[in-house]
Amino acid sequence: MDWLADHTWVAWLGLAVLLGAGEMITLELTLAMLSVGALAGMTAGLLSAPFVLQVLVALGASGATLGLLRPRLIARLHGGPELVLGTARLLGSRGVVSEDVSRHAGLVRLGGDTWTARPYDDTLTLPAGTEVEVMEIRGATALVHPVHGYDPLDGPLDSPHAGPADEPGTHGTS
Repeated sequence: MDWLADHTWVAWLGLAVLLGAGEMITLELTLAMLSVGALAGMTAGLLSAPFVLQVLVALGASGATLGLLRPRLIARLHGGPELVLGTARLLGSRGVVSEDVSRHAGLVRLGGDTWTARPYDDTLTLPAGTEVEVMEIRGATALVHPVHGYDPLDGPLDSPHAGPADEPGTHGTS
């Protein structure tokens, strides 16, 4: 019995190993936190602390890891990237107008697919070639808005087909 009193750290180590093995089965992180407490008790035993102090150290470490560490670990393990499915994945994506988009008709290319489109602002008409961003999806119709500056009277301010008189910021004036 004197050997056990002098080597309580061995009992703590055995308890830590058993709790660790149990954690492998449950995977809840509860037994792992208790195993950390047993390792803290083992450390106190190695430092020749009285048995009552070893138990208090083990309980304190177990309580701290269960209350402070485990919730954060669980949140991190259960959290992850949000999976966006269906038309919601198109919101904010960019495309190009393939047929003029007005409040009555239009088509845009979005990620390799052709979508029916309407302008997000009903007063706009977006010519083919305009770069747009998807603001909303209503049924099978994308509501789009031009990405760059757009003048409702003269069209896109940064048209790739702009001539010298149509430089950005000139609005088609010479």
